[in-house]
Amino acid sequence: MRQAAREDSSLRFTSLLHHVDEQLLTESFYELKRHAAVGVDGVTWHEYERNVEENIRDLHDRVHRGAYRAQPSRRVWIPKPDGRQRPLGVASLEDKIVQQAVVWVLQCIYEQDFLGFSYGFRPGRGCHQALDALSVALTSKPVNWVLDADIEGFFDAIDHEWMITFLEHRVGDQRLLRLIRKWLRAGVSDDGEWSKTTVGTPQGAVASPLLANVFLHYVLDLWVHWWRTHRCQGAVVIVCYADDFVIGFQSHYEAQACLAALRTRLAKFGLKLHEGKTRLIEFGRYAIDNRRRRGAGRPESFDFLGFTHFCAKTRSHGWFTIRRFSIATRVRATLAAIKVRLRKRMHRPLGETARWLSSVVQGWLQYHAVPGNTQRINRFVNEVIRLWLRVIRNRSQKGKQRWTWARMKRFAQKHLPKPHIMHPYPNKRFGARLKVGAV
Repeated sequence: MRQAAREDSSLRFTSLLHHVDEQLLTESFYELKRHAAVGVDGVTWHEYERNVEENIRDLHDRVHRGAYRAQPSRRVWIPKPDGRQRPLGVASLEDKIVQQAVVWVLQCIYEQDFLGFSYGFRPGRGCHQALDALSVALTSKPVNWVLDADIEGFFDAIDHEWMITFLEHRVGDQRLLRLIRKWLRAGVSDDGEWSKTTVGTPQGAVASPLLANVFLHYVLDLWVHWWRTHRCQGAVVIVCYADDFVIGFQSHYEAQACLAALRTRLAKFGLKLHEGKTRLIEFGRYAIDNRRRRGAGRPESFDFLGFTHFCAKTRSHGWFTIRRFSIATRVRATLAAIKVRLRKRMHRPLGETARWLSSVVQGWLQYHAVPGNTQRINRFVNEVIRLWLRVIRNRSQKGKQRWTWARMKRFAQKHLPKPHIMHPYPNKRFGARLKVGAV
């Protein structure tokens, strides 16, 4: 399948569902998280495993007879850093199993089609690869303007008919398309009340990331690539992570023209740019000097994938570079969440809390410990220690006297990860990846 899709970009695959056999469904089941939230069926992973062979056999039979019915997603609300709430859809266990199997089949086709500047929800790619690509592109190309864009409510606005139309470019198996229609139209259950879904795909569903990438591939990626090739004379760089993307332009006029055309393009498919998160700013190797001559102050910064990007110059040679710091509002939101959890764990054994807090800090550092972000990660770890000290002191009156800051620092150094840079510079990792891919 991969080879056929790679060799012929117009080939339609008319027989795909037979790949969803019992073995693939079993592998899909064991790929799922053991302790994930349950859907409207109320079935946990461990309950399903008790009779997994018979359950998979019955599920396989229903899928291929057409008797399989998708269940509505259970809606849960997750707080966002800006105070709003993000709706997530929790699918039933069997829906997750079938979706995972279908995703693996479709990935064999679409991974041959997706463009190189698309990084979101793809195997072998992630946020740091996108961040590396962006840093290398903005520092190595004559970019003077950056369009930092975000599609408003993307997952909730995906048009179902356009989604199926895009899939039909490559998928000719009507049985597989019927399965996908069932997931799209299954609806959502919010506090036991079912509501119909005519647009959108639930965030949190196993199939949603791939379906979103297919939708964006035809709506955005191919169009932006065409625009860069046919409408621009100056340099243009693009990095996309799902519905969050950055486009760098050499020409201000071409940047403005692209932004206007992009709004029209998205509107055709029922999408629109988030006005509060979409900005065209002066940014690049000449931005600092140009704005200084005009008396316009320092270049504006932009946020992408958890980091605020700034124009800067190296201390040694004065060369243009990009500084990346963890977004301050998100750091504060993370610390606030840790503070709440620490208070709930106030009277737990210190060793137990230390193990939990160590895993939290380690996970945060693994993402945020990039070159140039030393000050921010040190401040984060120190603030975590202060929050923990406050909780320990509140356990008893004696704790306020016994637990000094010096003692707490020694205790934290023993139990918490030491803040240090864990990622290489973008040009080193990005260059290494290109060399590997070229072999």
